Amino acid sequence: MSKKVRVRFAPSPTGGLHLGGVRTVLYNYLFAKQNGGDFILRIEDTDQTRFVPGAEEYIFNCLAWCGLTPDESPKHGGPYAPYRQSERKEMYRQYAEQLIKQGNAYYAFDTAEELEKMRTDFKTDENPSPQYNYVIREKMKNSLTLGEAETQKLLAEGAPHVVRIKMPQNEEVKFTDMIRGEVSFNSSLVDDKVLLKADGMPTYHLAVVVDDFSMKISHAFRGEEWLPSAPVHILLWKYLGWENDMPQWAHLPLILGPDSSKLSKRHGNKYGFPIFAMNWTDPKSQELTEGFYERGFLSQAFVNLLAMLGWNDGTEQEVFSMEELIQRFDISRVSHSGAIFDFEKAKWFNHEWIKKLPVAEYKDQVMKIFADNNIAITNDDQFAKVLELVKDRCTLLNDFVPQASFFFQSPKEIDTAAIEPKWDEKKQQFFAELIRGYELLPTWQHDDLEKEFKEIVAANQMKPGELMMPLRVMLVGGKFGPGVFDIAAIIGKDETIARIKHTIALLA
Repeated sequence: MSKKVRVRFAPSPTGGLHLGGVRTVLYNYLFAKQNGGDFILRIEDTDQTRFVPGAEEYIFNCLAWCGLTPDESPKHGGPYAPYRQSERKEMYRQYAEQLIKQGNAYYAFDTAEELEKMRTDFKTDENPSPQYNYVIREKMKNSLTLGEAETQKLLAEGAPHVVRIKMPQNEEVKFTDMIRGEVSFNSSLVDDKVLLKADGMPTYHLAVVVDDFSMKISHAFRGEEWLPSAPVHILLWKYLGWENDMPQWAHLPLILGPDSSKLSKRHGNKYGFPIFAMNWTDPKSQELTEGFYERGFLSQAFVNLLAMLGWNDGTEQEVFSMEELIQRFDISRVSHSGAIFDFEKAKWFNHEWIKKLPVAEYKDQVMKIFADNNIAITNDDQFAKVLELVKDRCTLLNDFVPQASFFFQSPKEIDTAAIEPKWDEKKQQFFAELIRGYELLPTWQHDDLEKEFKEIVAANQMKPGELMMPLRVMLVGGKFGPGVFDIAAIIGKDETIARIKHTIALLA
């Protein structure tokens, strides 16, 4: 590649970070790292009416959890600071004025009421939603219709105004998309987008072009919902004289819900799965939207599942580490069409990563979950041993609580109903003998416990299978968990015997 790879993610600090946004970050990040380039995080906070306190810090927290650390950002600094658009305000006006002088943009003084009237007056069956375009601008209040003297008078008086791009009529605007190939638009079908708002802040259309140029962005990956805006951006690159510096574009396919429409909070609410990376609480409504982190996902699994939503490397492999993704990612193998999000498949990825990783990688995260459930952990090594024992049974990190809590506290409920139908005096006698045998054991290891159990079973001429299930229920509370003698060895002699006695008393 002729110039250094520099990619960017430019979120608005307006709320939770959607998994589609994280996937865009991921594809940018993988491409940059694969090509020895830089990943830039730029905050697009030009719309101050939508700014939400805490949203910027939340974005950084989400990316930190995912291991997608920017090389340059408002937090990390960099040679092209500032990285917040609100701090670059003066820069945008000069380019808007340049476009006006060149005849590629114009001042528009229309009030909100006049714009609303336009939408009503020009509405037809063929055009139910009139836009401010090459036809309608000739009938509105702007510098094209008012003339130079009137325009300057209004500007001198401080009349509220915006700056709009003057879209050419019937011109073909085309570019090569790295995913979709050649894409073309007829300029007559695109309205005159606002470039500079009445408060002097740029819209996305102007800001993204100016910032991409000034920050030397080489490749721009973004969601396909931005495709209709591409002709505006391409013309701005051309009008500002930067055509040769324009980044290569890739418009990523949408992530779809189970009903094949764009994935949204509505899907999360309906189907009961998260769509944000981490919990987000709206500061105004106090509405909580759950995140993948809090649901019990590992960051490795979350990144892995996002990578596979619309991309594959051409093999059967599905589980990829970050290092493997950096090595294997190819933007040309990203699908043109939307990928349906499957929560069951997402959980499968998490289960695979729980099994694959050493428990040390997620022990602290699970310990926090235990603390949130008021289960105290006093022995770090024992905790790690327990996690190793039960991890194959856990799909989400939260599953470690039901699968392992009985190692650290006596079960609150005992499923006596599972034992009672076949419980008799002979079994009661067996467990009384087992208690005595266990009390006399000089050592308390798995093999010792199993040997003593089997010897008492044989002495009573019984079958091990009919006694293992009741012993499991006594120790665990239900018919689940790892090996019974593993459990007994870890919880210790006193606790094992106390739990057996407690259940026998319930069955009496």
